[in-house]
Amino acid sequence: MKNLPLGINTLEKLLRDDCVYVDKTMMAYQLINQAGAYFLSRPRRFGKSLFVDTLKSIFEGNQGLFEGLYIHDHWDWNRRFPVIKLDFAGGVIGNRQELNENIREILARNSQRLGVATDKPGISGLFTDLIAGSVEKYGERAVVLVDEYDKPILDSIDKPGVAADIREGLKNLYSVLKEQDANLQFVFMTGVSKFSKVSLFSGINQLTDITLDARYSSLCGYTHQDLQTVFHAHLAGVDWDELRLWYNGYSWGGTERVYNPFDILQFIARGLDYRSYWFETGSPSFLVKLFRQECYFLPGLEGIEASEEILDSFDVERINPVTLLFQTGYLTIEAVNTRMRRKIYTLRPPNYEVRAALNDQFINAYTDLVNEKLGLQQQIYDALHQGNLTVLTGVIKRLFAGIPWRNFMHGDLPEFEGYYASVLYAFFASLDATIIPEDITCLGQADLTVIMGTHIYVMEFKLVDNATIENNPALDQVIARQYADKYRGDTSKTVHEVGLVFSRSQRGLIRADWRSL
Repeated sequence: MKNLPLGINTLEKLLRDDCVYVDKTMMAYQLINQAGAYFLSRPRRFGKSLFVDTLKSIFEGNQGLFEGLYIHDHWDWNRRFPVIKLDFAGGVIGNRQELNENIREILARNSQRLGVATDKPGISGLFTDLIAGSVEKYGERAVVLVDEYDKPILDSIDKPGVAADIREGLKNLYSVLKEQDANLQFVFMTGVSKFSKVSLFSGINQLTDITLDARYSSLCGYTHQDLQTVFHAHLAGVDWDELRLWYNGYSWGGTERVYNPFDILQFIARGLDYRSYWFETGSPSFLVKLFRQECYFLPGLEGIEASEEILDSFDVERINPVTLLFQTGYLTIEAVNTRMRRKIYTLRPPNYEVRAALNDQFINAYTDLVNEKLGLQQQIYDALHQGNLTVLTGVIKRLFAGIPWRNFMHGDLPEFEGYYASVLYAFFASLDATIIPEDITCLGQADLTVIMGTHIYVMEFKLVDNATIENNPALDQVIARQYADKYRGDTSKTVHEVGLVFSRSQRGLIRADWRSL
């Protein structure tokens, strides 16, 4: 068997070390066959850097690397272009000064490699000299490849002022590309986030965004066919359904969903052991903190609908949590529909790994029950599977009683009914239950329907000011409005009507009643 390309981002090293390589050069050829400037957004550890290096090798005319690959017999290897690569993947940028120093070092390395002298004092002047000098020396227009273009901004995303200043520094650099358009054969920029054209991309002429272009949906990532062919020997005996459940599911508008490459390589390297490999490499702490600060209603994460404007419009002064979830890979496209003559995207977590691990993080942020979480999850999971409402409501009561008081002192979350629904949603979703928020019927909508095994739970929540209450308005509403009736026809499942009443003053569950049908 070939070796696994663990941590390898350069094509030459990957092929020299006899590693598995999924041929992406057909899409590379389609992309570079005509001059242009392109942008691609993909989550971290999805193979963006390897693709950028592949483009570099093609434009530099390294024909020998591509023996047996699609592009070998299609590209004109007699033309060799000067390639300028701006790589921001390494290190952490803390302020504008550090950014400028980093840019100067990157430009100096390119100048040395290409043998082009630059002597302007400013960054834009250095970059201009580098492009123009390369064209003059090599007799071909220059190629500019930018890897992780947004990382300096994301390094300080929790400091809006610093992030905005760094953004302006990058804008100063990238604006040269518009000025030097006549000297550029090809421009390719990649990163995690897509910043708005006004804030950053206004300095780049006619940048074509292929992030949601169905033709390039599988440009980064492995398809199921890739696994069954290229990785066949490494995955002998694997349960394909389980593998798909854990790591497949990413989509950017194409007909075929892809696997996270990092997950697959780690899964094979660890002896086909299912774990949250990708999620564990980067905590979404800022993202989760943002959700809590904005009192985000977590059940709303089920079946989100968004326009293309929301998906690709990101800025440090106005961060949209849904945009951030999508661009960082915690949500992906489930379906694309056209309404009002515009595309509407339905979003969902891509797979079990992301859904479970992300909701674990939400539990931590919304409850601070880090140490108690696993025990509570196990009890809730067993109770849901067994249809034991006595145990389930008892666990829920202990859950809210155990949330530290300081959690409530730093915000208004417990003042809203949605907080209690959000906490329960996070627990249910972390157990991979099927969840239908605001479950609509002809007489209204139940707050939450949860399906686990052979049991369906139709739930309504109420938040009251009092410490005690004589009746249960939540259950009364479920029964009066017949929320559960649409599930009665499924004889394979037991339906439960559940009413949970929480107290604003007690900050917990004060009454739980149910009826099983």
